[in-house]
Amino acid sequence: MDNGLAVSYQCTKMSQDSQHGKWTISDSEDEDNIIPPTPQKDLTKPSVKPNLERKPDKITTFFKQEPKLSPKRNEKAENSHSVKAPSAPSMGSEARKAAHVNQTDPVKYESNSPAVKRKRETEEGGWNLSSSDDEAPPPALKNEPKKPNRSPKRKKTEDKRPPSPHGTGYYKEEPNDFFETNLLSMNGMYRFYLNKVTGIPKKFNTGALHIKEILSPMFGTLKESVQFNYCFDIPWMVEQYPPEFRDKPVILVHGEKRESKARLIEQAKPYPNIRFCQAKLDIAFGTHHTKMMLLWYEEGFRVIILTSNLIRADWYQKTQGMWMSPLYPRLPEGSLGTAGESPTNFKRDLLEYLEAYRAPELAEWIERIKQHDLSETRVYLIGSTPGRYQGPAMEKWGHLRLRKLLSEHTQPVQNEERWHVLGQFSSIGSMGLDKTKWLAAEFQRTLTTLGKAGKSLASPETQMLLVYPSVENVRTSLEGYPAGGSLPYSIQTAQKQIWLHTYFHGWHADVTGRSNAMPHIKTYMRVSPDFTQLAWFLVTSANLSKAAWGALEKNNTQMMVRSYELGVLYLPSAFNMSSFPVEKNVFPGSSSSKGFPVPFDLPPQRYSSK
Repeated sequence: MDNGLAVSYQCTKMSQDSQHGKWTISDSEDEDNIIPPTPQKDLTKPSVKPNLERKPDKITTFFKQEPKLSPKRNEKAENSHSVKAPSAPSMGSEARKAAHVNQTDPVKYESNSPAVKRKRETEEGGWNLSSSDDEAPPPALKNEPKKPNRSPKRKKTEDKRPPSPHGTGYYKEEPNDFFETNLLSMNGMYRFYLNKVTGIPKKFNTGALHIKEILSPMFGTLKESVQFNYCFDIPWMVEQYPPEFRDKPVILVHGEKRESKARLIEQAKPYPNIRFCQAKLDIAFGTHHTKMMLLWYEEGFRVIILTSNLIRADWYQKTQGMWMSPLYPRLPEGSLGTAGESPTNFKRDLLEYLEAYRAPELAEWIERIKQHDLSETRVYLIGSTPGRYQGPAMEKWGHLRLRKLLSEHTQPVQNEERWHVLGQFSSIGSMGLDKTKWLAAEFQRTLTTLGKAGKSLASPETQMLLVYPSVENVRTSLEGYPAGGSLPYSIQTAQKQIWLHTYFHGWHADVTGRSNAMPHIKTYMRVSPDFTQLAWFLVTSANLSKAAWGALEKNNTQMMVRSYELGVLYLPSAFNMSSFPVEKNVFPGSSSSKGFPVPFDLPPQRYSSK
């Protein structure tokens, strides 16, 4: 395999960016396997060489997946960030290949990349490229007189390296008619939108949104903004703002530390309008995974809660989604901070989420939000913030927050146990030795809650269907195998939970024209036995992991959450409905439809035995 395809790509946090720099694997979501901190170990000496073959295909493919590679865990200690070197990564993506190649001179490749390199979405999938980045090559590699031939070879592959794992010609500039010029095709009822996807028929993008549209004057005259995210390519992000807004103040809320934080700050040097807010991550394996925009306009204020990183690959050929708030007007002078509340208490919950950062950089925004009228909001906010919570605080975050809302604002339905629970995500953490450890216990109990009269334990009859792309889905996708870089599920985690795979269903999305656009969106829902009605629908940054959703501890008296996550919950009661009908014709978008635009086909198709 030509190392030129193993690239130093745009963001090295895994998500779509699995494709560059230097990577180490850690099942950040695999808290079961945490062991005490160990001294930092040299990451430049790989202990296993990956055997990644080229596979001839009609479509663009890069690496054949080698399931037998078994990476060691990258251990990240609470606070100290001590790290243990992994062996070569297990999934056949460029990221891993690049990691192996670049380990001989990691710093060089990292500093050449325009975007931040860092942890692989733990949440995006159980991997971490955190402080392990911070280690320079050992002196032995800096001058090795006995092996003069290695340097020229390395230089050669470095020169060949294209800008993305997809190859040099992968990204195409979108034509002007790709973008919306008005809001007529937008569904104003649910305000749930998919991202535009390059390379699919135009009708499936009508009413979908690109980041350039979100930041355009079409939605307001921007004065300032805040970008909460996991992965940033700052030069690319700045270009997405229209020229007239590019010098407006922006705060980036991130979870970077040490060297990766320094690289992020370095990226922003040409842009004096960019400031930073570092999210506190005090629990091991936690990440700042929330994706949200706060946009302050001359005309008011808007919130967008989404699933995309701020890197080009996330907005190109992946299935992503967002909730876009209405334009919130300013309250009359002298109004109380509690004024302008919605029936869903969205204003209170958003302020509480922002206050959880304990960040002075956000104080001005908290006051600004208090001065606006958020009463038109019809969704509920569901966030995760790192911590160990007891008493009433246990229900503030994670899956217990979802359970509380489902208990208080939904009603039991007839034949309730026959209504399926459906989860769809892009990354998987460690669930334990069997389903009773977390998934079919506390998590399923949350997802099966409907009203206060709900059964005290998860109903065994209720089917839980999990949607996660298969190898064949990835192989035949618009991106080819590189799409797998945003679907991290490490082999050593998978081998410990073979029981989980009986739940799996493939990715099919003909209804939205996105069967070949691999999902980075995360959605959870309760669907009727015939798949035509929804009892509720959630779009969120939270993948299938205890790190994201939280796990009960101390005989169920404590909730422990590792990461920051954010999503919005749609409940029929907030729309004066008893259930949401599933929309059969999602595209082209219609402003009048009452059907809910589920982004993939129902019912999902179970994996074959092979």
